[in-house]
Amino acid sequence: MKTKRFMAVALTTALSAGALYGSVATADTLDTVLKVGQQKTAAATASQKRIDKIAQETSDLLQQFKVVNKEIDGLRVYNRQLEKQLANQLAVIKDLDESIDQVTVIERQIQPLILRMLEGLEQFVELDAPFKLAERKANLENVKNNMDRSDITVAEKFRQVLELYNFEAEYARKIDSYGDTLNVNGQDREVNVLQIGRIALVAQTTDSKISLAYDKEQKAWVEIDSGEYRRAIMQGLKIAKKQATTDIMTMPIPAPEAAQ
Repeated sequence: MKTKRFMAVALTTALSAGALYGSVATADTLDTVLKVGQQKTAAATASQKRIDKIAQETSDLLQQFKVVNKEIDGLRVYNRQLEKQLANQLAVIKDLDESIDQVTVIERQIQPLILRMLEGLEQFVELDAPFKLAERKANLENVKNNMDRSDITVAEKFRQVLELYNFEAEYARKIDSYGDTLNVNGQDREVNVLQIGRIALVAQTTDSKISLAYDKEQKAWVEIDSGEYRRAIMQGLKIAKKQATTDIMTMPIPAPEAAQ
């Protein structure tokens, strides 16, 4: 009888221990599940933040693209107008070049034509943006002086005039830079001038503190926001000097006119 009682007590103790162990194991498993759930939640939160950041960056890039694209559209309209003018000039030059073969027949008509072309080019330079103005005027004056020389043939005079026209046409197709002296706030200052075809003409003092742009309507250099354009002008000067690759630049340019 005592033996049976002892076995019953032992069995009861074993069952109680098993139940207790099962409860502990269940609690550990639940903690593990909760920790995994928390880790997943944290990972999902971090992923969502990255997604939100990428979405914001994408939206900002899209807005920048729209702004740049709008500027490009405006420049295309402006360039088309210049291309038409240039095409007309080149067509005239081509026709005149072909007429050189008949110079002995039309020599008397060519001389007045050359003078009219020089007069028109001189007016064009005066009305154009004043980039490399001293150099352009000097070239024009040299050719004008040759018009009265008897030792230069009419064909050579005509070639020199055409060369001046070609020089002026080339200015519209390139980015260039040069040093100059401009009156800034009542003082003569050394500046670096950046010429972007005939689209933009800007300058920056050698200490990079003051930025300027040529206003065709006012026919004068005006100071512009250095904070907005300082870095762009510096980049443009590097591109003109072949110290940087060609890139998009934000420049103060006049609004494009409607093509005629």
